[in-house]
Amino acid sequence: MPSLQVLNSTMFYRESGTGSPFVFLHGNPTSSYVWRNVIPHLGSHVHSLAPDLIGMGQSGKPDIAYRFSDHAGYLDAWFEKLSLDQVILIGHDWGGALAMDWAARHPECVRGVVLMETILRPMTWNDFPGSHRLRYETIRAAGSGEAKVLDENFFIEQALTVTIQSGLSAVDHDIYRQPYSTRESRRPLLAWPREMPIEGEPADTVRRIEAYDTWLANSPETPKLLLTFDGSDGTLMIGPGMSRWAQENISSLEVEACGPAAHICPEDQPEIIGKAIAAWADRHKLR
Repeated sequence: MPSLQVLNSTMFYRESGTGSPFVFLHGNPTSSYVWRNVIPHLGSHVHSLAPDLIGMGQSGKPDIAYRFSDHAGYLDAWFEKLSLDQVILIGHDWGGALAMDWAARHPECVRGVVLMETILRPMTWNDFPGSHRLRYETIRAAGSGEAKVLDENFFIEQALTVTIQSGLSAVDHDIYRQPYSTRESRRPLLAWPREMPIEGEPADTVRRIEAYDTWLANSPETPKLLLTFDGSDGTLMIGPGMSRWAQENISSLEVEACGPAAHICPEDQPEIIGKAIAAWADRHKLR
């Protein structure tokens, strides 16, 4: 698997096949490894690329703040180094937000976008009912967030076990755990929840999301696919209400239900996800 010098660090990525470039972007706290059972269902006649976001997976850990804008900057440099153009973007969680952000800023380079369990719009605390609001408030707060994420390693040791409905093997869990063996190495995991666009903060991230929402609404020439899931555990970000919002506000959108899953849906339904992307790509002659 290749690694590329990007800005002042390195970015690892998985690569397979030839043909149209399909770029898979992961979220928090996973890595490109989350796509390992999805990508094979697209076949070898697409050029699949899946980077580890900076500070995550096997990519480098430079001394940066790991804000949304930092990740976007490193991704921009990665795309440029690989001379990627006419891409199909597939994003989960923050990877979906980064995909929409990149598409909004490079519309002429994007042929299609696939989204799942991601941040579709700025949010309010009403989008975080009950215990979810309390958890986010704790993590976003100074002191308690450091204790939860840096000291307890919350996202790796706790969140992963409840956001994968089908369970995670010890081997797979260790692969996700490996990049975060020290307190300092977990800083990227803490930065992400503090980027969640809630009640207008952080303002610069909210502006980026508003910008990609404008693009989503006004880009009928670009096909888009939203994959949705059934879940009773309360970890899903995109339920019926958010799905309706998407259908009302995103141009050229198809929505496909992919069965039961928790938030980290590529672990729960990789075959259904892969086949859904492949069928959508074929409908739009993208591969």
